[in-house]
Amino acid sequence: MPAASARKILVTSALPYANGSLHLGHLLEQVQTDIWVRFQKSRGHQCTYVCADDAHGTAIMLTAEQQGITAQQQIDNMHAEHSRDSADFLIGFDNFYTTHSDENRAFSNQIYTRLRDNGHIAVREITQAFDPERQLFLSDRYIKGTCPRCKTADQYGDNCESCGATYSPAELIDAVSALSGATPIDKDSEHYFFTLPAFADMLKEWTASGTLQPQIANKLGEWLEAGLQEWDISRDAPYFGFEIPDAPGKYFYVWLDAPIGYMASHQNLCNRTGDDFDSYWNKDSSAELYHFIGKDIINFHGLFWPAMLTSADYRTPSAIFVHGFLTVNGTKMSKSRGTFIKARTYLDHLDPEYLRYYFAAKLSGAVDDIDLNLEDFVQRVNSDVVGKVVNIASRCAGFLRKRFDNQLSEHCAEPDMVQSFIAAGDDIAQLYEAREFNKAIREIIALADRANQYIDEKKPWVLAREEGKEAEVHEVCSVGINLFRMLLVYLKPVLPAMAERSETFLQVSLDWNTNPQPLVGHQINDFIPLMTRIEAAQVEAVVAASAEQQNAASQAAAVPVATETATETEAADNTITYDDFAKVELRIAEIVAAETVEGADKLLCLTLNLGDSQRQVFAGIRQAYPQPQTLVGKMTVCVANLAARKMRFGVSEGMVLAAGPGGENIYLLEPHAGATPGMLVK
Repeated sequence: MPAASARKILVTSALPYANGSLHLGHLLEQVQTDIWVRFQKSRGHQCTYVCADDAHGTAIMLTAEQQGITAQQQIDNMHAEHSRDSADFLIGFDNFYTTHSDENRAFSNQIYTRLRDNGHIAVREITQAFDPERQLFLSDRYIKGTCPRCKTADQYGDNCESCGATYSPAELIDAVSALSGATPIDKDSEHYFFTLPAFADMLKEWTASGTLQPQIANKLGEWLEAGLQEWDISRDAPYFGFEIPDAPGKYFYVWLDAPIGYMASHQNLCNRTGDDFDSYWNKDSSAELYHFIGKDIINFHGLFWPAMLTSADYRTPSAIFVHGFLTVNGTKMSKSRGTFIKARTYLDHLDPEYLRYYFAAKLSGAVDDIDLNLEDFVQRVNSDVVGKVVNIASRCAGFLRKRFDNQLSEHCAEPDMVQSFIAAGDDIAQLYEAREFNKAIREIIALADRANQYIDEKKPWVLAREEGKEAEVHEVCSVGINLFRMLLVYLKPVLPAMAERSETFLQVSLDWNTNPQPLVGHQINDFIPLMTRIEAAQVEAVVAASAEQQNAASQAAAVPVATETATETEAADNTITYDDFAKVELRIAEIVAAETVEGADKLLCLTLNLGDSQRQVFAGIRQAYPQPQTLVGKMTVCVANLAARKMRFGVSEGMVLAAGPGGENIYLLEPHAGATPGMLVK
């Protein structure tokens, strides 16, 4: 069972953005990475796991401004929260750092300088949208206007959520800054580009070398065949990040220094431990380097990152392990359904090892999405871990304590069976190594079934009542404890806290590379509770708490729904006078008809009764109300004096009000009982 020879391995997972809390999607990746790292360490390898907060960018600067704090305070607050949440999920980082560090600044400057000196940095002038009030350049997400194709209002600067068209911000009709409401102007600026096309041949060879899963290699191959573009790596002040060393007022784009953050976090760790940083990152390094990431960031890790490392004379990753997205109950995580679950919300109600086990039972080495089915989650954890694995120890421990003073028998009554459990470790290890955790779990639970079958067949509770069967009871229960021990060796990477409690109970290490011989004449401790069953009410509490958080956030940020769609507004100075507000005529409206709109995935056509008239309004709430007939008869609030707008689906004669960021997470405003159609809202 011990590993043949020790390996030197460095592992990273993607950097969580320091602009929000961790949710279960983040934990899917961290748990996957942590299980693999714990397995490697249990096998006796030198395996180091580093990560960091991604702490740069315009969004962090603006969030800090909204909260009235500095950007440094914002990232410090989030770093403390992220560190606490990951630790409580038993994520064993050797170092969790930040990209806003002296080490990262030094590496970013060094790598940029090497790229520049190697002729891989181009400088040219580009024209961008500029907010004249906020005095900053606007990325696409901070520009809104009317779609140039379908004329839908309130769309972002790169695509229309109503008709699906893509375009440049310059094509938007009546474009405004989402930050100030000002009309953007075109402004020229000098930008710095990484000449990625120069590495096309190198990347074609690298992506086809086995460093990537076939599905990912094929996708990157398609992009390579289509032709690479130069990559804009600079941003203009004001910006929260690192200033480019030879370009005052220019800053590294966040995605340049984010992956360099892996190196910075590792350097910070080496500074504290004395480990040799260069032995991992030099071009001739024999160490292994692995990145665990989600499939949404493969372009940065599979193209930009290895090209930058090559130009800067560093080694490239040994492999990049890509996983799919997390869904809950078969659909995208939804705030309205309470299935967009923050890490802390889960931890407030449930044991982190429940989720670690369930993720392990679903994860494979492929790029498939992973579904957290909450009903299956309860059933599987209760059945496998509590009903099968823990049950073996609890069934045997009572007899050993009461009758044999917690002493195992002096010989193994079933050496072949125990040896078969030990021998199974080689196949299980291969599955862990290949990240086929789901198959490893199936093998482990099959062994647990065999152990329970053995105990059921021997029936120590029956033998204990028969004269002269004491020795047989002792042998059967001792065999059961030995089988349980091997199961916990194999489950330790997944359930480290339960394994630690089991080590106290068994008085033996459960590391994979320890002597696997059967325990005979061995003293154990009194059995201690290892894991309790999940109650459905606990899961319901998590969902309810998540939905309550969303409702609170929606009420605090109620926004009008435009006649076609609703989107979450960025920070802006929205102060108006009373006279401005008085111009808006808000009236109670009864929804008398609600229908889907053919050819529009996000629109419903509502017929509103305003007492003295009826109005037709198109509203972008279809995802939140997939059964529109449920809206008929409800009261809501509408803007009654909004100018009619001709759309390709018909004429929209007003606007209904709702709260929420959009998509599935929209909640129509409803007045209290007693309000009647046509009443003026004051």
